[in-house]
Order: sequence, then C-alpha cells, then structure tokens
Amino acid sequence: MSTEGLVTPPGAAIPDEPTTARTAVDGPDPKRWLALAVIAIAQLMIILDASIVNIALPDAAADLGISQANLQWVVTAYTLAFGGLLLLGGRIADFMGRKRAFIVALIGFAIASGLGGIAPNEAMLYLARALQGAFAALMAPAALSLLTITFTDPKERARAFGVFGAISGGGAAIGLILGGVLTEYASWRWTLGVNVPIALAAAAFAVPLVKESRAEGDRHFDIPGVLLSAVGLVSLVYGFTKAAEEGVGWGDPVTITLLVVAVVLLAAFVVWETRTAHPLLPLRVVLDRTRGGSYLLFLLVGAGLFAMFLFLTLYFQETLGYTPLEAGWAFLPFSGGIILGAGVVSQLLPRVGPRPLIIIGSVMAVVGMLSLIRIEAGDDSSYVSQVLPAMLLLSLGLAAVFVPTASTALVGVEARDTGVASAVLNTAQQVGGSLGLAILTTIFASSVTGWYEDNAASLTDPAFAATAEAQASVTGYHVAFAAASGLLLLALIVGAVFIRAKKEDLPTEGAIAA
Repeated sequence: MSTEGLVTPPGAAIPDEPTTARTAVDGPDPKRWLALAVIAIAQLMIILDASIVNIALPDAAADLGISQANLQWVVTAYTLAFGGLLLLGGRIADFMGRKRAFIVALIGFAIASGLGGIAPNEAMLYLARALQGAFAALMAPAALSLLTITFTDPKERARAFGVFGAISGGGAAIGLILGGVLTEYASWRWTLGVNVPIALAAAAFAVPLVKESRAEGDRHFDIPGVLLSAVGLVSLVYGFTKAAEEGVGWGDPVTITLLVVAVVLLAAFVVWETRTAHPLLPLRVVLDRTRGGSYLLFLLVGAGLFAMFLFLTLYFQETLGYTPLEAGWAFLPFSGGIILGAGVVSQLLPRVGPRPLIIIGSVMAVVGMLSLIRIEAGDDSSYVSQVLPAMLLLSLGLAAVFVPTASTALVGVEARDTGVASAVLNTAQQVGGSLGLAILTTIFASSVTGWYEDNAASLTDPAFAATAEAQASVTGYHVAFAAASGLLLLALIVGAVFIRAKKEDLPTEGAIAA
C-alpha cells in the first residue's frame, strides 16, 4: 500500500491505497536535497512577490500613469487571486499530481511575470498580477505537499521544514531588499521580470529532481464548493482591503457589503462541505485540534507580521528619510534572524517536539513586537538601539513558530488531503495578513487623527508644527505595534491551548512513502 504524503502518529490507521510511487522500504530519495532547493526557490518567489513590488510602486505609477487611488491594485490583484484560489489550487494539485501542478504553476508564473514586466498600461499590469496570484495559488500547496512526501526521516524533515519556515518568515524582507536594489539600479519592471528566468529554471530542474504523487480514488471536483469558497474568500480579502483605504473605512457601505457577502458565502460553503460527497475542503482537515490550531496560529501571526513590515517601511522612509534601498537593507537583520533561528529550531524540533518551541517563540515574538513602541522621531531615533534588538528578537521568535507550525499543520492528514491541507495553511496566512493590515491601518489612522486633536493648541507654535507630522506618525506606529503584539499574544494562547502534538506524533521513518 502507498502512504504518499501521509503524516500519521504512531499507531494511527493508514488507509489502503494503490501504490503510485516508490515505497518507504526503498530508502530516502537520493535527490531529496536538490528537490528541496527547487521547492524552496518556488516558495521564495511566492512570498517575496507579495512585497518585492511595494517599493517599486511609485516608479511604476509614474511610468504607466497610475493614479494614487488605483495604485493599490498592483498589490491587491495579486493577493485577491492568491487568497481566493488557494483551496482550489490545493485540490487541483491533489488530483492532477503535485509535481505536474508544481511545474505548470512555475511556467504559468513565469509567463505572468513576463507580461507584468513588459506591461504597456495599468490594465495589463493588473491582469499580470492577478495571473501571478492564480498560479501562486496552485504552486504554494503543491510545494508544501511535495516537501511533506519527499522527506521521510524526522530529523531530515525538520531541517526541510526549517528551510520552509525561514522562507515563509524572511521572504517578505528579502523582497523589500531585492525590490529596492532592482528599482534603484535597474527598473521597476525587473521586480517582475526577475521571476521569469528563475521560475523557468526551477521548472526545468523539477522535472528530473521532484517525485510525482497524487491523491488516489475519487477525483470529482466540488464545483459549488469552488465557487462558494473562491468568491467568499475574494470578498473577504477585498473587504479588508477596502476597510484599510483612506476615506473608506469599516463603516463604508461597500466594505460592509463585501464582508456580509463573504460571511454568507463562507457559511454556505461550510454547510455545503458537510453535505456533499466530494468536498473541496473535507472538514476533517480543519476540525482536528492540532491542525485547526496551527491554521489559526498562522492567521494571527500573519496579521501581526504583515502589518509590522508595512509600518516599519513607512517609519524608515517617511519618518527617518531612508531611500527605498536603505529601507530594504534595514530589514536584512530580520531575514538573517529568521534564517538563523529556523536552522536552530529545525535541529530542536525532533528532540523537544513542536509545542514548547511554539510557546517560547510566541513569547519572544510578543516581546519583540512590543519593544518596537520604543521607536522615536527626529534626533531621538536610533535604528541600532530601538529597532535592531526588537527586530532580532521578533525574527528569532517567529522562526520558532513557523517551523513547527508548518509541520503540525499536516500531522495526521490523510494522503488524499495533503494538497488542500497545505492550501488551508497558506490561506490562513494570506487572510490573516489582509485582516491585520486592515485592522492595524485603521488603528494607526485613528491614532494619528487623535494626536492632532489632542495637540491642536500647540500646532500654532511653528517649531512644534515643524515636527508634528513625524510625531503624529510615531504615535500611530506605537499604537499599531501594541495592537500587533496583542495579535501575537492571541497566537501564543492558541499555541498553548490547541497544539498538543508531541515529538512522538511527528512523522517517523516509514510513516510516509515518497
């Protein structure tokens, strides 16, 4: 029998399935580390593409004549397609074959990136970004599923998930650095065009290095489930995005309508999934205590992390006057901390289990985020004493969260569900990021407005007024970082309460056939 992609605790029953790949007794795949490199490159493209374009937005707007109001669509087109289609992408990967889906997604991502890089107008750029998001929604769950079935030894799998966790946490910071370099020394178009040779090379290397696997048995697609989940998730992410727009907010009729539609459709999706014979998202995937806790944990961490990148980017460029490239380099310690921390955590995971690491990491992340309220404006500001220690503590803590959570999200999942289980993890992070940006941006704006109201009398003093904008912004950042630390505190509680998997529950040799 084959147990492809199946992660089972000791003693758990494994369903009989036709064999479709090499069995565990043949030993580990000799090409597994090269396959990891290919999968890691794909995951890095997915993560950094959500941030690499951010620094290039002003140049793209000037080149294509994009208005300030429409500029957000360069980012939103990607996140809407990515977040809305992830569940479908996971199921396609399960049924089509994870390797085949992975290669198709890489080629499609390269084509979409090329279209964006040569876009003659804003409409083509938006379309290209949406296509990037759609192919990323197919690539992401396929990549995580392939990682799961490629590594069978628990220590090796922990190292592989360490790489995955480092990329998940540090990819956005790497994107800011790379975006700054390409924009300043080449062109904003290369923030998209750089994906073309990388994606095509990854697809070419995936052919001989990556092993195929697919779900066996019934392969019916749940069309109503696809429509309900895709439209519901798009409405949800778009509703969060609209709420964060200046002059719109949570009380706007458009925002309310989008969120109500999202709630209704997603509720209908859950009801439908309990009744259909071929569910897009079998509820057994998310109702498991450990897996469900892992998804909620990723949602909360994504909410805090995405907002941290936004507000620190604004602080560096608008308050401290950094150039885009300098702002990108300022995030380098965060990336380094994630990579270093993930390497250490991957060694500890098989020895101590996931729960202690998640709890310790969450505590460090809360303290690190809360430490950012020490930042100041003007002559009182110091990157080395105020930002760097908080950034390092935050990055090391998040590494201790990302690596074990990426593993516990797939503990005990059945072979036919690995793609969709991986998709749920990515969806949780994407929706969490959108939710966090919307909520914390609103909190930031309210805090800035409140500061001006509280200091209205002092604004008549020219000396005070000269620094008012910087002081108001820093006050808003303080409140936003405090709120983000609250989200990470909730993640800590979720990890402590729901993540019950021990080191013995992690995959053992032979528990998975690659």
